[in-house]
Amino acid sequence: MSRAWIKTIGVAFAAALPMLASAQLTANVSLTSNYKFRGQDQDASRTKAFKPALQGGFDYSFGDTGWYVGNWNSSVDWVPGNSLESDFYAGYKFEGGGVAWDLGALTYVYPGGKVANTTEIYAAAGFGPLTAKYSHTVSKRYFGFDGGRNTGYFNLAFAQEVAPKVTFKASVGYTRFSSDVEGTPNYADYSVGGAYDFGDGLSLGAAVVGANKKNHFGFVNKNRFVVSLTKAL
Repeated sequence: MSRAWIKTIGVAFAAALPMLASAQLTANVSLTSNYKFRGQDQDASRTKAFKPALQGGFDYSFGDTGWYVGNWNSSVDWVPGNSLESDFYAGYKFEGGGVAWDLGALTYVYPGGKVANTTEIYAAAGFGPLTAKYSHTVSKRYFGFDGGRNTGYFNLAFAQEVAPKVTFKASVGYTRFSSDVEGTPNYADYSVGGAYDFGDGLSLGAAVVGANKKNHFGFVNKNRFVVSLTKAL
């Protein structure tokens, strides 16, 4: 290796040191009574409301640069031969015009059922207690749907502390399937509830969650009262 290359590597490493020094790793683990994603039950093996799922992941932020990467996982049971959802994402957060922006990409991986793997790019804008987010599918399939590329999902969420340690949360979302996905109607989903902060990273959440259309398994997505216990590490 030439001296010029050694010098270049040294300069790059020195420039990266401040960013690495301020980087932060956080993690979380939770237990939920029913894992619903965009209003859809993620356990098709049971018809009752109680479908517990174990979840958890980590986030790595590169200091004050705004860049981050992360992974989140959950037990699921809707893809034949698969019992795990593993999400990988990376993005960039910044402030502009009084708005908190978040741009990134996310891949949903189902190790035992690759046909369901899905990749999206997303953009979110937060202003006070309101956050609007749009996710756009760039993979050929959308959670198993052939021709799912260009499927879009819009979500508007509200979160506001209404009492000490108590936060009210509500959201509404809309899934618009690609024109190449036949026979599946667009639909809306919703969630209304709150969370209580016990301190030391421990919180309890509860919400009524549902959707207004049947999912692709044919099951009606009834309103479910979902309770989740989360520990931030």
